[in-house]
Amino acid sequence: MTALLFRDLKLSIRAGGGALVGVLFFLTVVAVIPFGVGPDLALLARIGPAIVWIGALLAALLGLDRLFQAERDDGALDLMLMQETPLVVTVLVKCLAHWLATSLPLVIASPLLGLFMNMSEKAIGATMLTLFVGTPAITLIGAVGAAVAVALPRGGLLVSILVLPLTIPVLIFGVSATYAAVEGPAPFMPPFLILIALTLFFAVIGPAAAALALRNTSD
Repeated sequence: MTALLFRDLKLSIRAGGGALVGVLFFLTVVAVIPFGVGPDLALLARIGPAIVWIGALLAALLGLDRLFQAERDDGALDLMLMQETPLVVTVLVKCLAHWLATSLPLVIASPLLGLFMNMSEKAIGATMLTLFVGTPAITLIGAVGAAVAVALPRGGLLVSILVLPLTIPVLIFGVSATYAAVEGPAPFMPPFLILIALTLFFAVIGPAAAALALRNTSD
């Protein structure tokens, strides 16, 4: 599993730029918002956490269609299905590698974009914390869509269509927790704990559903 983790990290970095493409897309999405909204710094500070979260969500969807595609193309997927290690564990490790290569750089880059959106230090810290907790859920949800679309020649659009509606609760509670930490009077912990619960829930459901989809696809 350790060898699989480092293999997927290397493939994610080499294939299409990996983390760099996600961060550049993240920067592009957030950077164009002030041109549409205008130079109102108070408005940018107010909507900043939501914009950063939306940009991170869209950037995290990049490359999800390739989560199992390399194994499908070179025949390694059949070996993964026949090995002694449970397929659920293998899928979980691949999701961890994808999150480390694509979503973690987004979390690290979020303070810079928070400054660009005129967000306060407290808002930047809350946004970074909620992204760190919530983005694994996006990857785990995306694994299911990637497993369903792995046999399709152009499954990238299908993965986004399948995954995006399921990630809405993560977006809602991530933004709610950030606003609660900054503005109040709503407490920060309830939406933050729900965000953690969503990640833990999909950590159990996501790999199991993806493994089942991969087995059905191979059949």
